[in-house]
Amino acid sequence: MPFDLKTAGYWTALAGRLKPDTGLFIDGEFVEAASGARFATINPANDAVLAEVARGGAADIDRAVASARRAFRTAPWARIPPRARMEVLYRFAELIEAHAEAFAVLDAQDMGKPIAEMLTIDVPGSLACFRFMAEAADKITGSTTATGEQALHYILRQPLGVVGCIVPWNYPLMMAAWKIAPALAAGNAVVLKPAEQSPLSALLLGRLFVEAGGPPGILNVVPGFGEEAGQALARHMDVDKIAFTGSGEVGGLMMEYAGQSNLKHVSTECGGKSPHVIMADAPDLETAVNTAVAGIYGNQGEVCSAGSRVLVERAILPDVLDAFAARTRETVHVGDPLDPATTLGPLVTRSHQRRVLDYIETGRTEGARLAFGGMVPPGCEGGAYVAPTLFADVDNGMRIASEEIFGPVGAVIPFDGLDEALRIANDTVYGLAAGLWTRDLTKAHRFAAGVECGMVWINGYMNGDMTQPWGGWKQTGNGRDKCFEAVVAHTQTKSVWVTLG
Repeated sequence: MPFDLKTAGYWTALAGRLKPDTGLFIDGEFVEAASGARFATINPANDAVLAEVARGGAADIDRAVASARRAFRTAPWARIPPRARMEVLYRFAELIEAHAEAFAVLDAQDMGKPIAEMLTIDVPGSLACFRFMAEAADKITGSTTATGEQALHYILRQPLGVVGCIVPWNYPLMMAAWKIAPALAAGNAVVLKPAEQSPLSALLLGRLFVEAGGPPGILNVVPGFGEEAGQALARHMDVDKIAFTGSGEVGGLMMEYAGQSNLKHVSTECGGKSPHVIMADAPDLETAVNTAVAGIYGNQGEVCSAGSRVLVERAILPDVLDAFAARTRETVHVGDPLDPATTLGPLVTRSHQRRVLDYIETGRTEGARLAFGGMVPPGCEGGAYVAPTLFADVDNGMRIASEEIFGPVGAVIPFDGLDEALRIANDTVYGLAAGLWTRDLTKAHRFAAGVECGMVWINGYMNGDMTQPWGGWKQTGNGRDKCFEAVVAHTQTKSVWVTLG
């Protein structure tokens, strides 16, 4: 269902009334950290403290994993008929929908996401994920093989056990949904570690799961810092899988920790530097540019699949640059995340704001031409804001073209012909996504076959539904979210050979 965007005053008043959960959610209850420690979660729009949240550490991860293991073995979650598990997940989705406004306000304040984006993308996308994964619960099947008449051989597909989910701050609710929904649908128990910058919506998820009829201990939520709670979860000897989305550096650590502990399964999604390619024969240049603007400035550019490298065929370069600037002025509105008119809020923290501004200065010193932006917007000094920014005359070897900035900074790179576009597109350590605008089917299929990434859009960008595997190649990682494959990845096979007669 579509959600009413209402007025800025409505959302501000709701934010003032909300009392977020702030404890660790373990075994179906909110509890304090073993150390008693708490940490502040900050509103990046105004630097105000939203809440003091329990700071989970290694001892708390031990408690949560023990709860999850106990629930996995003793609660009927993995053994009940799959459609019974499906019904709990459907009720869970209904409760999330009933609390849609609370989720929208929590994430808008916790990480700066515009409230309109929460209500049109994040909450609907999370609901779609839970409902799709719920429906998948009874589609997980084993198989039999052809043997001689003296034997029966069948293969069971069973849940892994305890899954640790470590999610980033850029889509707090939706990334949690992408990780926990397939794990739960497959019958696993989960320990969710939200990013320390955005823990509040995850805690509400924990409470609602039990209200929906989920057994205590099947979903635990432990806020805390990565080097404490996150590392303890990834190293834990009784965790069967880590499902991680975040930086490439930490994704590599996840795999190290698995090797140093119990060889647990690891799936990773570690960002990108995605090429968004506009050919001179684009079927609708205006639509292509409009989509490219949204593809880099949506969610403040804090998107793993952001089309941050805009490759433009040289013949249309001046037209694209002019149209890009005009479209940005028309549609990108910097402001308070609780104002439905805002399309670009603050970055998640002051430190991340400094990081993005440092990249902008690097672009200048590398010789790229600043087409627009590049500063803190006037009047927004009280928050972690960066104006929408575009560099022209960019070479793919520049840092602003090769490194993931994770902010509202686009780099326009000219090219001549499809072969050069492919060479530039593939000249990156990442391989998450790519887009191409052309009316030539041969070019479209050549590009789709030749570009080194997990997702390709032709004459569009970031389109898709829950059937679409979300993940990448190369240093982007090795896992897939959203699709049925994500459910199967939370199971393992067991071969049963029965001798007859």
